[in-house]
Amino acid sequence: MSALDFLVELGTEELPPKALSKLSEAFRTGIEKGLKEAGLLHARVQSFAAPRRLAVLVQSLETEQPDRSVNLDGPPLQAAFDADGEPTQAALGFARKCGVELSEIDRSGPKLKYNRTIPGETTTKLLPGIVENALNELPIPKRMRWAARKEEFVRPTQWLVMLFGDQVVDCTLLAQRAGQESRGHRFHSPGPVRISKPSSYLEDLRAAHVIADFAERRALIAKRVDELAAEQNGTAIVPPALLDEVTALVEWPVPLVCSFEERFLEVPQEALISTMQDNQKYFCLLDAQGKLLPRFITVANIASRDPAQVVAGNEKVVRPRLTDAEFFFKQDKKQRLESFNDRLKNVVFQAQLGTVYDKAVRVSKLAAFIAGDVQANAQWAARAGLLSKCDLATEMVGEFPEMQGVAGYYYALNDGEPNDVALALNEQYMPRGAGAELPSTETGAILAVADKLDTLVGIFGIGMLPTGSKDPYALRRAALGVLRILVEKQLDLDLVQAVNFAIGQFGSQVKAAGLDEQVLEFIFDRLRARYEDEGIDVASYLSVRAVKPASALDFDQRVQAVQAFRQLPEAEALAAANKRVSNLLSKFEAKLPATVEPRWFDNATEFSLYSALQQAEQAVQPLAAARQYREALERLAHLRGPVDAFFEAVLVNAEDASVRANRYALLARLRGLFLGVADISALG
Repeated sequence: MSALDFLVELGTEELPPKALSKLSEAFRTGIEKGLKEAGLLHARVQSFAAPRRLAVLVQSLETEQPDRSVNLDGPPLQAAFDADGEPTQAALGFARKCGVELSEIDRSGPKLKYNRTIPGETTTKLLPGIVENALNELPIPKRMRWAARKEEFVRPTQWLVMLFGDQVVDCTLLAQRAGQESRGHRFHSPGPVRISKPSSYLEDLRAAHVIADFAERRALIAKRVDELAAEQNGTAIVPPALLDEVTALVEWPVPLVCSFEERFLEVPQEALISTMQDNQKYFCLLDAQGKLLPRFITVANIASRDPAQVVAGNEKVVRPRLTDAEFFFKQDKKQRLESFNDRLKNVVFQAQLGTVYDKAVRVSKLAAFIAGDVQANAQWAARAGLLSKCDLATEMVGEFPEMQGVAGYYYALNDGEPNDVALALNEQYMPRGAGAELPSTETGAILAVADKLDTLVGIFGIGMLPTGSKDPYALRRAALGVLRILVEKQLDLDLVQAVNFAIGQFGSQVKAAGLDEQVLEFIFDRLRARYEDEGIDVASYLSVRAVKPASALDFDQRVQAVQAFRQLPEAEALAAANKRVSNLLSKFEAKLPATVEPRWFDNATEFSLYSALQQAEQAVQPLAAARQYREALERLAHLRGPVDAFFEAVLVNAEDASVRANRYALLARLRGLFLGVADISALG
């Protein structure tokens, strides 16, 4: 069967830059899906995207759909005909479904059947429907209409190219009649551009100053930005999202170096970078020490004959924004950071939980408590907590919300606060996402944990639990952040005590009954997904969860030990034995003896197990106390022989009550040894 290349290009007004890549990928996927459903074979499928166009090129597409056989089963014969042999509604309905008379239906078998061959359509007839469906399925949250037309799309459409080989596919989509003419660059080549054939699409547009390949434009911008940055003895900050957005804004990218006055460098560089990236889509430059240079790179969408004019225009546009940042910074510094707490006394954190200032006071006290528990500087922690929300009331954060924490850091330094306290004001929001950076200082880590625990306890305490789809206070992220900080920063915090301290600070504002267990369960539940991501078995997590360690760090150390223990040859047998012991003890209704009495032993294996337990206790208890859990479990693995021998030779439920109780006491002692690390019966 013959094959030809196929090209579709939809021309529009400027498309949303942040959505361009997603729209382009979805367009390609939709066309591939349509071709597959139609049974049309093809070679490579490529997508192209620029500010004013979405295009897909399909190489070697079959010119005709293959014939298809359709085999339909109908109702059983007894349901298709009544006792007199007359057709029922079921039979007549099946015939209508097949589009034929009942006489043409096969009734030779137990069911009615209809077999037919559907001749394949020409690809030219199928393509308009395939493209239309792909456009209809694009992920567009809100479609728009333009002029008096009823058609809807993300932006008004301007032209449509649909070529199969060198022939135009005759159709009209989204108010555009398909043709062979595209459009060039809005300024360099505003007239129509004839696409001679699908394979020449990129080069035909390139001649009209349009680089239609998104990936090519992205790579060109990245390369040129790096070169220009090097010429300025700096390195460019190129966030991937910003690079994608800039790529989606230009058809003919021309990066240019611009500058601003050095006096603006007295403003926190985070504010300058933020406004240049977010508002102007510029790439900022840093020197070798990571300090902002008074330079930035803009990407023009035109190869100007006088680039200096483009540069001057961008410098003129950015100056008022930098001036605003400078003004806010100077205004804020006229008063001490702590004084902004007065404003926060009138800002509600949550209607039932008080103001933002109330939260800062609670966090300050909780941070001091946590610092005392982990033997850190409680004075710094308390001070950082009291200052933690002050910058929310500053002019800087009011204008640049992303500066919260960062502004506080600079203002605290300006006030002469300890460096760790200043850093903590920014680090309280860490980690800002999955796998994101953790606090670098101990005070910052403590403040971050205190802030998150206060939010968790408060929101849970008023019954606003997160649901499957809603988590407005980001409680899951807060719990994960607490766990990451405690585990990765090696902070051995008793979470039970910390949560109860936090509950106590709210008083009657929260329902305290059972709140501690609810919050702790929510926090430790987050560990399960963390361990699954790390390739640790759920059973290892559950075995530790069963003994309820109070410290997240302790929890993690136990899980790592159990995961290592599972690799030992004795692990499976000991897990099974522990499960058996657990089941036996759960059914023992009498009171367990406080001690094991050797005088009730009547079997040599009992003596052997008792002796092995005594030796294991002497070796393991110091190891467990020192949290050398892996070594403790390795030592306990030596019990496999005595345990196996005991169960093989001894009937635990002996007739003599004293013997029976003594044997249960022996098993309880065995189980207690393992429970000092984890409930390994969960591994069985």
